[in-house]
Amino acid sequence: MRRHQGPVYRLIKSNVRDADEALDLVQESFVSAFASISRYDTSRPFRIWIARIALNKCRDWARRRAVRSFFWSAKPIEADDNLESDAPSPAREAAGRAELAEVERAIADLPSALREVLILRTIEELNQAETAVVLGISEKAVETRLYRARARLRAILKETSEIEIS
Repeated sequence: MRRHQGPVYRLIKSNVRDADEALDLVQESFVSAFASISRYDTSRPFRIWIARIALNKCRDWARRRAVRSFFWSAKPIEADDNLESDAPSPAREAAGRAELAEVERAIADLPSALREVLILRTIEELNQAETAVVLGISEKAVETRLYRARARLRAILKETSEIEIS
C-alpha cells in the first residue's frame, strides 16, 4: 500500500485542495480498500481500484462540505507545500508559487466531471482506458471531457491571468 500512498494523496489533494483533509481522505480510502479487499478483482490493476475508491471518498467529502465548512479553511500556498524551486531568486520563486496557485484555483473552478478527468490524465498520468475505468465512463467520454476541461481551463486562465496553457 505504501507505493500507492503518494499517487492517492496527489489525486485527493488535487480534488479537495486542503492538505489536512487530503490526508484524512487518504486514510479513509485505504481503510475502505482494506475492508473490501475481498471484492478486489486481481485481474485488474490495484492502482485503478484504489483510485476509484479515492475519487468516491472525494465525492463524499464534497457532499459533506457544506456541513463541514466551519472546519474547512483555505491555506496559503506557502503553508501548503514545501516545494523546492529551481528559481535562482526568491522573487522568481514567489512568482512561480503565485502562478501555481492561479492554476490550482482555475482547476478548482472546473466542474467536477471535467476536473476529475483532467487530474487523472495530466497529473496522475493515467491513460485513457484507466481513466475511463476509474470514472466509470467510456474512453470517448474521457477524451471529450479532457478536451473540454483543457478548453475551459485555458479560458479561465486567459480571463484571470497572464498564464497561457498549450
